[in-house]
Amino acid sequence: MAKRKKNTLTNSSKILTYIAWTLAVIALLLSSLAAGYYFGYADAKEDIHKKEKLKNQKRVAMLKRVEEATKHTKATVNERLKQVLQKEDTKKELPKCEVLTNQLNEGASHEFDDSSLAKAPLELNRRPIIISTKPKLAIIIDDMSLKSQVDAVKSLGLPLTMSFLPPRAARPNSAILASKENFYMVHLPMEAQNFPKEEPFTLHSEDSQSIISQRIKDLKKLFPRVEYINNHTGSKFTSNERSMNRLIFALKNQHINFIDSRTTAKTQAEKVMGNFGLKYVARDIFLDHHMDKAYIKVQIKKAIKIAKVHGTAIAIGHPHINTLQALNESKGLFKDVDLVYINRLY
Repeated sequence: MAKRKKNTLTNSSKILTYIAWTLAVIALLLSSLAAGYYFGYADAKEDIHKKEKLKNQKRVAMLKRVEEATKHTKATVNERLKQVLQKEDTKKELPKCEVLTNQLNEGASHEFDDSSLAKAPLELNRRPIIISTKPKLAIIIDDMSLKSQVDAVKSLGLPLTMSFLPPRAARPNSAILASKENFYMVHLPMEAQNFPKEEPFTLHSEDSQSIISQRIKDLKKLFPRVEYINNHTGSKFTSNERSMNRLIFALKNQHINFIDSRTTAKTQAEKVMGNFGLKYVARDIFLDHHMDKAYIKVQIKKAIKIAKVHGTAIAIGHPHINTLQALNESKGLFKDVDLVYINRLY
């Protein structure tokens, strides 16, 4: 009996010894794993730190090289605008009748028959309103027809509505340029009382309904996504009620909205559009009837003031260097309004 008890104790002791050794081995393995993880993590962390440090050193070195390479050639935004506008394609010889003077030096490229229209003409017909939302201002840039103009306008980073002239021999790519934009207008030439630079696509007051309708259909083929047009010149055409009836009829059939540039105080557009049950929309102010930059800045302030008083306003400018520079230098003023494309105005 004593011998059996002794054997039992011996076996128990062996089992405990095995368990102790097993636990010791497991503890050793766990310690090794923990140590490996710690040192591996530390090594990985150190490696990441070294890579980040090297990356930052390379970035700083690159910035220093760029700064060194450009320190003598830095241009202001205004200088870049001028450079872009002057990059016109001179490789092909243009017909003499199509050559235009440099837009940086020429006078205003629009017309109106009454100097008082430099003021906000619609203030006579609009009453101040109380608005609960931020006033909206749309700025249309007329006479768009060159890639250099498009690049210059877009470089401002402002939602400016570009209005493209129909193609002509000297400016054949206007419709192609427009097709690359998400939104655009068409600047439709119309007969003026007295304007020396008539465009080939110009509508005349004696044109029949069939001629005008066909011209608008052709326009839609050139600019398939056009939803808005405004008149280029047009003091004679828009002051003729019969002509405007024919035009609005043709535009309505093609689902195109008309915006009156108001090149004359005698415009019949408001009356005719009322007869068709359409909302009359017109520009409030020209920004660059005079090409002086200080004058243009004053006009921009007036446009913002009109928007604040009436809730909305439309200003029209052109892709002249002084106009674009004035817009660039007036960016801080636009915080008081929502500067929007024309299709977001109403």
